[in-house]
Amino acid sequence: MADAASQVALRASGLHKRFGGLKAVSDVSIDVHVGEIHAVIGPNGAGKSTLINLLSGELFANDGAITLEATDITRLPPDRRARHGLGRAYQKTTIFPKFTVHENVRLAAQARSPAPLRMFGSARSDAAVRDLAAQAIARVGLAAQTQIVASDLSHGEQRQLEIAMVLATDPRIILLDEPLAGMGQVEARGIIGLISSLKVGRAVLLVEHDMDAVFELADRLTVMHDGCVIASGSPQEVRMHPAVRSAYLGDHGDAA
Repeated sequence: MADAASQVALRASGLHKRFGGLKAVSDVSIDVHVGEIHAVIGPNGAGKSTLINLLSGELFANDGAITLEATDITRLPPDRRARHGLGRAYQKTTIFPKFTVHENVRLAAQARSPAPLRMFGSARSDAAVRDLAAQAIARVGLAAQTQIVASDLSHGEQRQLEIAMVLATDPRIILLDEPLAGMGQVEARGIIGLISSLKVGRAVLLVEHDMDAVFELADRLTVMHDGCVIASGSPQEVRMHPAVRSAYLGDHGDAA
């Protein structure tokens, strides 16, 4: 039996996305493995955001294929991809600010349940939904803030809440789009620790500009430029790639 860490959770093959005459993504292929954090890096305009939108279903590719384990999800909308085990956290948090922490996460858990459109009263009585929400809240370290209104949380805590909402959908792969954006050093350290723990039993695809965090977290790196992949491999392999050293990593390129 194959090691769980060798399993490909998400595979994109030959993705192309054009906006008129602009090639935003050109022949991009990427495998994201269970038990790994796979980071996508590159300068602004490299195609990272377009790629993550293609993977999540916010955009459809002009060419290429995306599979989530054995399922072809290339033409599925975001909600159906979520039901197949794909979760996404956005650069700008997508929480419900007037709801409590518990209500936010319960609604996320309910969305993945077999009958997501039941009335709220029925949902509250659903033990499985309640348990999944409670587990996700505890998992991100917000158990003491369960009844706090989301708008009263700090920026870092709101990011924790959004990750809890993703976890409540029981994802096989999590897409994280610049999760450290706008954070101070102390809050960022907490989120880095949380992100590191997310790969246990699942796969994580990370888009992030903080290179210190990327090299601390990533098991595998893909570097994009002008919509294309110019390097992919282990952090050490990418560090030593001449184009990456000169174009993107600065002092990181000289690190041992």
